[in-house]
Formats: sequence, structure tokens, C-alpha cells
Amino acid sequence: MPRLLLLDGELTTAEPKKLRYRLLHVAARLTCGGRRLHLRISATWPWRNELATAFHRLAVLPRPVG
Repeated sequence: MPRLLLLDGELTTAEPKKLRYRLLHVAARLTCGGRRLHLRISATWPWRNELATAFHRLAVLPRPVG
């Protein structure tokens, strides 16, 4: 279910092995500063746009109540 909300294209139907390879083994860092969270992705990483889009979509989802 989260894949359908955050990802698009071929990654919505990708197998777990492909998701791990493309999204979890990323050359990136999450940093905090000025009460904001920043995603710093290597400029040479081929799937940086897909990961950045997923993080932006995650940020705009409403927080769960309770």
C-alpha cells in the first residue's frame, strides 16, 4: 500500500529486491537544521528523483489521528 502512495512508474510494482537496491542502498543523508528535515542525495545517484519525490509525497500526507 505505501508503494502506491509514494512511488510511481515501475517502482509501484517492483519486487522487494529491486526496491532495496534502488531506494534503500542510497548514497544520501537525512539532516536536521532550522527545525526542518533535509534529504541530501548524491548528485550522481541514478534514482535520486524517485526517492526525492517519495519523500515529498510522504511529507504532505496527513498525520494519523490517535
